[in-house]
Amino acid sequence: MSKVEESIEVGVPVRTAYDQWTQFEEFPRFMEGVERIEQKTPTLTHWVTEIGGMKREFDAEITEQIPDERVAWTTVDGEVRQAGVVTFHRLDDTRTKIMLQLDHDPQGIADSVGDKLGFVRKQAVGDLGRFKSFIESRGAETGAWRGQV
Repeated sequence: MSKVEESIEVGVPVRTAYDQWTQFEEFPRFMEGVERIEQKTPTLTHWVTEIGGMKREFDAEITEQIPDERVAWTTVDGEVRQAGVVTFHRLDDTRTKIMLQLDHDPQGIADSVGDKLGFVRKQAVGDLGRFKSFIESRGAETGAWRGQV
């Protein structure tokens, strides 16, 4: 397993950042390589990705979700093996620190080479930066799911 840990500060309240992160079907708007996410149940999502010319599909299950604090997941079916957690930390009334921790298991030679070259880390940094731009330019979430898992 390889680990990635990255964080970013965003200029929105913690509730806004968290609420937007729960809108999984919106991820293609800021996550490079994510073509589509379908919310099958409150805790199960189906992902279609294409990264580096490799198209993959997998299901991910939310294993823990605490409003304004954290969202944790693990893949349960498909070609990708990963688990992670995103935590939200209130800095003040208008700023939030988002921390991403991701464990992934590279599959095959291409994944292993990409992992050695830091592609997953670069992808995470880019995705967090695009999330920051997306939520700060909107100033409000596109929706919210406040349930707890």
